[in-house]
Amino acid sequence: MAGKLSKVNLNDYKPLRDVIFNTLREAIIVGELKPGQRLMEVQLAEKMGVSRTPVREAIRKLELEGLVEMLPRKGAHVAELSVKDIMDVLEVRATLDGLATSLSATRISEDEKKELRHILDQFINCVEKENLQGSIKKDVEFHDVIYKSSRNDKLIQISNNLREQVQRFRVVYIKDYSSSRELIREHTEIYEAISAGNPEAAMRAAQRHIKNQEESIIRSLKKKHSEAEK
Repeated sequence: MAGKLSKVNLNDYKPLRDVIFNTLREAIIVGELKPGQRLMEVQLAEKMGVSRTPVREAIRKLELEGLVEMLPRKGAHVAELSVKDIMDVLEVRATLDGLATSLSATRISEDEKKELRHILDQFINCVEKENLQGSIKKDVEFHDVIYKSSRNDKLIQISNNLREQVQRFRVVYIKDYSSSRELIREHTEIYEAISAGNPEAAMRAAQRHIKNQEESIIRSLKKKHSEAEK
């Protein structure tokens, strides 16, 4: 039930409830605790080697963040990803990524271009080997370099506010994306447009990438809902 959760580090200087909160939050964001999965205090406490009290407090805090839902007579569950949530977040991200990528195309340094190319090569390698965690990590790094090279601190700050919500969608997107060739092609197009110093092409490539994410995630969710109803 508790996925890959392990005992927490009790030597951490943070209050125990915060350590538990951060552990569960990370597990939800990276998909170890899946949407709809029940969170049972006793099992989680045993898995992490703590009492039920900090687990209960962490679950309440996760509910306030919208990552956990309390269902009548069913208890705490990891919040489902709704189509509306996805469309709202990715609509904003399409605008932010489009702007960041177009700015990067005119402001990126030669060293950053090399870094972006290196990360792209690593990303391609992970995707081809079906290394999900590696693909997610390199996808994050790829987009981080783009935002950094935009030289716009406010844009980076706004993007960081969406980071955790985007990460939940990223896990679903990369895991369920039907064609690894398309995933590689989209990232390559973004890199090539930036490298060529073409802001218009870079913006189009970035926004097309987000649109494909949206369509892929929604297809995946509809398929899961359809299977659940059978």
